[in-house]
Amino acid sequence: MSELFEPLLRSYDEKRRAELVAAYMAVEHAAEPVPEVRFPALREPALRRTLQEMLALTGRTLVRTTAKGGPTRWISAYRDDVAEALAADPACVPPPDERAVLTLILIHSVAIPRAAGLLPDDSWLSPYPTPLDELRRRSQLPIGELEAALRRLRLAGLVSQVKAGPDEQGGFVPGPQFHRLTEAARRRLQEELILAAGPDSPLAAAIRARRHSRARAAAQADARRAEGARTDAGQADAAEKTDRGEIA
Repeated sequence: MSELFEPLLRSYDEKRRAELVAAYMAVEHAAEPVPEVRFPALREPALRRTLQEMLALTGRTLVRTTAKGGPTRWISAYRDDVAEALAADPACVPPPDERAVLTLILIHSVAIPRAAGLLPDDSWLSPYPTPLDELRRRSQLPIGELEAALRRLRLAGLVSQVKAGPDEQGGFVPGPQFHRLTEAARRRLQEELILAAGPDSPLAAAIRARRHSRARAAAQADARRAEGARTDAGQADAAEKTDRGEIA
């Protein structure tokens, strides 16, 4: 790791280098976002820019979280372009049974409480656990496969288990990996949850229409770039032939 970051750290003295490495290790390995006040490399804008560059070398970025009335906290996440590339690789995507169970937990622990005004729009962590009995009722998975999927989701940090208390029911909530969502990732997840929970709703139709429009615009832009590349190649070829005297 030191060799990878050496070009970025070279201009700093030993103290600053240690502060940058400490902040890097904290945001990369902490289960929860770390308070800005604890790390000079998070507090000072110049050092934070260098930390951002360090993370970028491994496809990562800084995510800022500020709870209402609380201190500013930071954690790392995959950059949106890297996350998109990983999502296109089947080996990096959870299997269908895990995705189905996670979707159920998001619907019952996040979407429903949010619709009732109990959660802010940008929160993906929830104090409202989805009971195992609810997952059994809503899932078509055999109980053994359901419990195996929950175990794997817990190991991946995508789900946390909440023990039942004297006056509350236990169950499952989104795990600490949901801290590691960029703004764009939060928006995409919000859309996916709407499509899963209400596929026939007007909002879902608007999301599909917007995605179709963006995909069409991207395809048109790709076509224009390809046409421009062909034109440039043709002009370069013509110029080369002229230089060789092949064109009168």
